[in-house]
Amino acid sequence: MSTQHFEAIGRYQSGSATINLYGDLTVQATEALNAAYTALASQNPGVIFFNFAGVDYLNSNGIALLISLVARARQNSHTLMAYGLRPFHAELFQLAGLHEYMPMLSPEAV
Repeated sequence: MSTQHFEAIGRYQSGSATINLYGDLTVQATEALNAAYTALASQNPGVIFFNFAGVDYLNSNGIALLISLVARARQNSHTLMAYGLRPFHAELFQLAGLHEYMPMLSPEAV
């Protein structure tokens, strides 16, 4: 299986930030996702939203990457929220317990 390109595009709004994710969220996404998170976290938003609508594939390495971001966010007192997850990806979140630290918002809430 070939890995699709991954992009993490962040934008800051007053008091919050959003990282739009595109492609395959695997170990190859580490650099792009960490860079987007670091750039936005430096602006000290209260909440960072992760938009998963553009994620085509998510594996255990991608979940591990998200868990490491949750740990960083907790150290910096940032709240992380997720939305746009496909049903299977939402199941992975729940199985890994990630939803307890990065709550999943319904499309209506965004």
